[in-house]
Amino acid sequence: MSNYALAIHGGAGTILKSLMTAEKEAQYKAGLQEALEAGEKILKANGSALDAVEAAVRALENNPLFNAGKGAVFTNDGKNELDASIMRGDTLEAGAVAGVKNVKNPISLARAVMEKSEHVLMCGAGAEQFAKSINTEFADDSYFFVQARFDQLQEAKKTDGVFLDHTGESNTDNKKKFGTVGAVALDKNGTIAAATSTGGMTNKKFGRAGDSPIIGAGTYANNKTCAISCTGHGEFFIRSVVAYDISCLMEYKGMTLKEACDEVVMKKLVKIGGEGGLVAIDAKGNIELPFNSEGMYRGWVKEGQAALVAIYI
Repeated sequence: MSNYALAIHGGAGTILKSLMTAEKEAQYKAGLQEALEAGEKILKANGSALDAVEAAVRALENNPLFNAGKGAVFTNDGKNELDASIMRGDTLEAGAVAGVKNVKNPISLARAVMEKSEHVLMCGAGAEQFAKSINTEFADDSYFFVQARFDQLQEAKKTDGVFLDHTGESNTDNKKKFGTVGAVALDKNGTIAAATSTGGMTNKKFGRAGDSPIIGAGTYANNKTCAISCTGHGEFFIRSVVAYDISCLMEYKGMTLKEACDEVVMKKLVKIGGEGGLVAIDAKGNIELPFNSEGMYRGWVKEGQAALVAIYI
């Protein structure tokens, strides 16, 4: 039997303490704590890593502070387009959805793609049709409306820019906060899993999707190596196949989890201008939470230890 472990993230980027009110910081930390508790409750009861990462991500999707599910940013046409993926490390089965609308918990739909279809990735209207066929829970537009997110869209439209979920809480705020949520876990049976969910970019057009729904880029899990959930500038994470690259460095080069994460996040990504971070866990329960940005909403817990949450460097 393994000792369980769980790590989560709620986005990375330019997250400065100087721009964060004490009240807002407390809200973010409470949201991370709630997600950790949702996942750990399952692991404590000898539940699966897959159930744990889904539960943790659902908690973050239900929290309007994070850019996923209810708190998703707006596209150029004022919609919320949601992406998510999930993977289990024992069988290498995976499921993902991209560009779906009005799905309350995209991570659960991604799991349904994995378990109730012969496919891995479904997109747009087709994914929504599949969701309805299996009675997935939908919510109307008002559920996803968060005023701060809508204000971000209006600001973005002034310059026709595509913003990476900047908070809009300060006029001096840098427009680089990468809004994605995710979780990785190891259960008592020694299986690992990973899950990621996002609302993408403010003012995005043309059905853009980032790394979050791409297996191997934003999400990956393999019991031989590790489970990874990424958050950052998705285009760079896709080009670098970040999640799978870390697994490969461990499998083929014999690197430790820390060595592989540092190589990819702190060196390879930096060289091409890729900013962000990830949460990672290996089959021994080692946890790494590397990021090359100025902050990352993150939390982690190991069996028998107190849960911890952090935001800044």
